[in-house]
Amino acid sequence: MAHKQQAGSTSNNRDSKSKRLGVKVFGSERVDAGEILIRQRGTKFHAGKNTKRTADDTIISLVSGVLEFSKKKVTAFTGNLTNRTFVNVIPDTEE
Repeated sequence: MAHKQQAGSTSNNRDSKSKRLGVKVFGSERVDAGEILIRQRGTKFHAGKNTKRTADDTIISLVSGVLEFSKKKVTAFTGNLTNRTFVNVIPDTEE
């Protein structure tokens, strides 16, 4: 029977890469069409005017303009009123 411990693999040193989620553009900042505004898991922020929610819940801009956050009371699927944060893009005025 061996009296020396064999070199085995360690159970540490494994971790996933961070996904860099969060708000990428803040309120009153200028955005271009197709720009990523928020990367998220689930719908903490909801798509409003001139924005779109993609398959992985990322919110992108559909037009160029200025970003605006707004809160609104909405009826949830349970019938209760909930306060939701919407992301809107106010388009540039054509001159």
